Order: sequence, then C-alpha cells, then structure tokens
Amino acid sequence: MNRILIAEDEARIASFLEKGLRGNGFVTAVVSDGVSAYDYARSGEFDLMILDIGLPRIDGFTVLRRLREERVTIPVIILTARDSVADTVAGLEGGADDYLAKPFAFEELLARVRLRVRGSHSPEVTVLRVGDLALDLRSRRAYVGDRSVDLSAREFALAEVFCRHPDQVLTREQLLSLVWGFDFDPGSNVVDVYVRYLRRKLGAERIETVRGAGYRLRAG
Repeated sequence: MNRILIAEDEARIASFLEKGLRGNGFVTAVVSDGVSAYDYARSGEFDLMILDIGLPRIDGFTVLRRLREERVTIPVIILTARDSVADTVAGLEGGADDYLAKPFAFEELLARVRLRVRGSHSPEVTVLRVGDLALDLRSRRAYVGDRSVDLSAREFALAEVFCRHPDQVLTREQLLSLVWGFDFDPGSNVVDVYVRYLRRKLGAERIETVRGAGYRLRAG
C-alpha cells in the first residue's frame, strides 16, 4: 500500500487531502512545516510527497532543493497558490515531478498521484467499467455499449468519481469536494446541474437520486 507524505500548513487543505487519499486506499502522514517535511521525506518510508511551497521555517523550494542535492529521489508533486510560469518552471527545474496550482479538483490531484506511484504495486487501470458504461482514462472518452459519448472535462471527472464508487451513495458535498476541489461553495447546485448533464448523455436511469442523501451510480 502506497504511503503519501502531505506537507501542508493549512489545516483545512491538509485534512481535505488526507481524507481524500485515505478514502482511495493510500496511507498518509501530514506535516505542517518545511523542516519536518525534509526530515520525513529523507526517511525512505514514503512513496510520494505532496509539497506546499509556502511552508513555515523553510519553504517548499528549499526542501526540494536540499532533497535533490542529497539525491533523495522521492517523487514530489508541488502544491501551491503560486501559478505563474516562473514559479512552475522553478519548481520543475528544482526537481519536482509535477506541479498543481490551488484551487484544484481532488480528482485531478488523485490522477497525478496515481501516475507517479504507479509501478510494481498494481497494474495500471486505463478503463473503468460499470455495467455497459466504460470510461477510457487515457483518451478521456466515455462509451455506453458500443456508442461513444462526448463529455466535457468536468462531466468526465464527475463520471469517473461515480465509476470508482459504483452502488455507493455519494453526497453532494463529497462530489463537490472530489470534482470541484477544496474551494467549493457548499450552497452551490452545480452537482445537480452536472448530474442532469450526465443523465442526458449516459441514460437517465443510470444515476439514482437517493432522497436526503445524494446520488448513486447503479452497477447493474
């Protein structure tokens, strides 16, 4: 089982990441400052680090530079509010394996984490299948039986969440968090709107409304 180190000083974001990753089968540890991030990453106990740049004590760029100078090869995904080209280049040239700007959708981060830790632990999953619905994760195409269905990027992300949790009731808050990211508006009706889009394209009976709870993708 893959172990992920989360180096993030904002408690709300750290908790969001930890819950989401644990819910997808990862073991996590959280640190909130650069010195701890550096020490933990050097331990050899983790398969990947999600590294915030704006850490106290020493910043993420310094943590990353020191690790790479010592030839510590742990994969690193930089997570930061800085989204300028210069910061992106600095992070990647400093030895980061990937770069994601806040705010972000959890499913995008999860896809990047899975890509970086993929290896001998488990074969790569490229197609998700639930009944006659198939999602090709490489081409980002959806199929109902033999019929190809065009989905927008957000529609595909929502469909992917449903397909990874077939027959499971997912609340609107869970779907907002997983698809729209930690910076979502809990009062928004955007989930309902996109569920309607998916029903129209994939079949109205496929996604059930569980009154007072949320939505469920029927597996059968």
